[in-house]
Amino acid sequence: MIHLVRPDAARHRAWAECLAEIGDGPADGSGFVSGDVPTGLDDFRSYVENRALMEDPDEPMAAGLVHCSFRWIVDDEWPGGGPLLGFLAVRHALTRPLWDAHGHVGYSVRPSARGRGIAGEALRAGLAEATDLGTDPVLVTCHRDNDASRRVLEKAGGRLENVIDDHLRFWFGDGAPPPRPAEGATV
Repeated sequence: MIHLVRPDAARHRAWAECLAEIGDGPADGSGFVSGDVPTGLDDFRSYVENRALMEDPDEPMAAGLVHCSFRWIVDDEWPGGGPLLGFLAVRHALTRPLWDAHGHVGYSVRPSARGRGIAGEALRAGLAEATDLGTDPVLVTCHRDNDASRRVLEKAGGRLENVIDDHLRFWFGDGAPPPRPAEGATV
């Protein structure tokens, strides 16, 4: 059984091992982009602190960013520092780029943990967090070529709406999907 935990600077080694295993693959839900990975322990602490601030609805966000709850996917055997199984992010709103290609929930699972139902369990936990934030419906996307993620989304009950820029767009929940945001706006 897995659960989601907030990033923790004390778990630097487990984080680094997970990231190293993901390598050049996508690390969706991690809160960083390729080339922007913290290298030292002080940089890592700043990264963790910044991710916590992004969750605070009272914290002002830079243009183009939305509040976001970053989580690490762990199993019930977390004591001792790991393993960290992957990353998950719950975005509190959608900008146009998020609406088109990324959605409210983004996640990734390290290669050695794939194929064991971890992505599905993490997705269910992420959907619950999004719902707790008042989001309905919740948008989750995957790349057109990512058959494993597509199966996870379908099995979890996602309704495929369409494809934009090679991203399959699945909605979860009972609410009506919002209209596509204007440039610079959020929904």
